[in-house]
Amino acid sequence: MTRIVLAAIAALSLTACTTATGTGGSFQPIPGSITYGGQPRTKLTKAPIGSTFGHTFYDSRGRQVDETYRIQPDRSLVIVNRVTRIDYL
Repeated sequence: MTRIVLAAIAALSLTACTTATGTGGSFQPIPGSITYGGQPRTKLTKAPIGSTFGHTFYDSRGRQVDETYRIQPDRSLVIVNRVTRIDYL
């Protein structure tokens, strides 16, 4: 019985995270994304091209969103991963 309960909790925990993909393997910016409304005005001049960094914010529904960005050769940013976490508690 305990194993069934633990398995159900584990399955529920895994379904609490969702990942969405946009067209062409890239993601479309959503409100809260660094690139929402266009590229940032400041360029990341010291960061190596191809390096990645993360950004965490909450969407309009109160869900935590974790995005990963990659720096392109022209110093623009592209979203390469997005995970939306839904809190069931």
